[in-house]
Amino acid sequence: MGHPRKALRTTTVGAVSATLIAGSALGLAPTAQAADAIRFVDIAGDGGTVLKANVITPAGADGTRRYPLLVLPTSWGLPQIEYLAQARKLANSGYIVVTYNVRGFWQSGGEIEVAGPPDTADASKVIDWALANTPADDRHIGMAGVSYGAGISLLTAAKDKRVKAVASLSGWADLIDSIYSGRTQHVQAGALLDGASLVTGRQSAEIRQIFDNFYASNLSKEQEMIDWGKKRSAATYVDQLNQNGAAVMMANAWGDTVFAPNQYADFYEKLTGPKRLEFRPGDHATAELTGLFGLPNDVWTDTERWFDHYLKGVDNGIDREEPVLLKSRSTGGYEGYPDWKSVGATRKKIALSGTTTIHTNVDSGADGGIVFLSSILDQIAQAPPVASIPLLPRRWAAVWQSEKHPTAQQVRGTAKLHTTVTPTKESGTLVAYLYDVGPLGLGKLVSHAPYTFHGQTPGKPIGVDLELFSTAYDVPAGHRLALVVDTVDPLYIEHNPSGAQLTFSSPSNDPSYVSIPLREQ
Repeated sequence: MGHPRKALRTTTVGAVSATLIAGSALGLAPTAQAADAIRFVDIAGDGGTVLKANVITPAGADGTRRYPLLVLPTSWGLPQIEYLAQARKLANSGYIVVTYNVRGFWQSGGEIEVAGPPDTADASKVIDWALANTPADDRHIGMAGVSYGAGISLLTAAKDKRVKAVASLSGWADLIDSIYSGRTQHVQAGALLDGASLVTGRQSAEIRQIFDNFYASNLSKEQEMIDWGKKRSAATYVDQLNQNGAAVMMANAWGDTVFAPNQYADFYEKLTGPKRLEFRPGDHATAELTGLFGLPNDVWTDTERWFDHYLKGVDNGIDREEPVLLKSRSTGGYEGYPDWKSVGATRKKIALSGTTTIHTNVDSGADGGIVFLSSILDQIAQAPPVASIPLLPRRWAAVWQSEKHPTAQQVRGTAKLHTTVTPTKESGTLVAYLYDVGPLGLGKLVSHAPYTFHGQTPGKPIGVDLELFSTAYDVPAGHRLALVVDTVDPLYIEHNPSGAQLTFSSPSNDPSYVSIPLREQ
């Protein structure tokens, strides 16, 4: 990588970290005397690796009583100061809080393991240290984190029975389904993680090889990469997590371009213990961001309520609320559901009739946006990526539209594409987009997802079933829904050989359609 790009990443990460530190400090100002001063400590992690940590105890803690313990591993590339505002707030309400820099980042020792076994072993060592060196109660232990810390917290709860409650914020349950969904590399997300780790940490030889194979589309290493990712996914250990019985809260953003919401929703359905699932507008970690600055934040408020109930026994009603909480991208209002399958209570199919052939290797203008920027604009200004549907070049984009809907359509959950594709080459990539189309033909992106195939017989039809990324979006009355399929999107690595074509058809015995999940009216 060239020096200008590295310099840019260094500046960006440094600016974010500086802002976070300043924001945390400002957020602490009103309550600076309420909790004991922060203590910076070194904790011996797995194999003796030094983990830089900080500890905050409730004011007046004198060893005569025990307090519930919360352990917070840091996010990918952020320093241990990350959770300072929330840690002080939690300590003020009666928790021992230990936050630590995960191995391989900043001043902590070791190399980046990407939530591998050494990382979960580290978390257990941090718990050991806290029980030995603070007035922490070994019967009431919780873990929480944003992004990387969220994934490590879930994995640790599956492997350490002492963890009784978890808040996993903007994390992952299935790493492969997050950055390699539809057998397609999410290249902007991967490059973001790669760049941040090069600037703020020390990559192991293993992760460097994984990144290199990822970028190179090395199919001979594909299974190795998948096995590596599954080892680092809580979904692999869901039976252990259920057996341990930890209360699990998960929160994410609809537009998360690093860890898409689908994999959280699928994992949530497999949990059998106390559980809660929250989705809001935004991109990766943006829904929790203001809370890290000490400002009011719904995600962190619910996180504290979750721990208050399951670690302190507070009867705050969170266990009696609808466990699936959604915030629409369109209205900003909250909706509660008894489970995930109730989110899209009814489905409406849009037929994808006829036969359409498109050429590959050219971006039609239908895109999923830019990592972070597009979903943040949608979060703040309800301005998702747009495309003029009538002007999309049919040589490179297949387009189907519904009739105008006389009433508003509240899309909730996961839209599903079923179609038949006949390729002219053995490999290929397609990207499906669902648009809300207004009277002038301007389409606002509702959802999308990529799909890649390899090893197919040219000229032989193949069936494609693709789940688009889950969402909550209201299509106004009088608008149409459109499905657009093309073959190039800057968010992903595409696998279309030069000159390839894709033909979409709808056989009479297996018609093509997109199934739209709708909220029950």
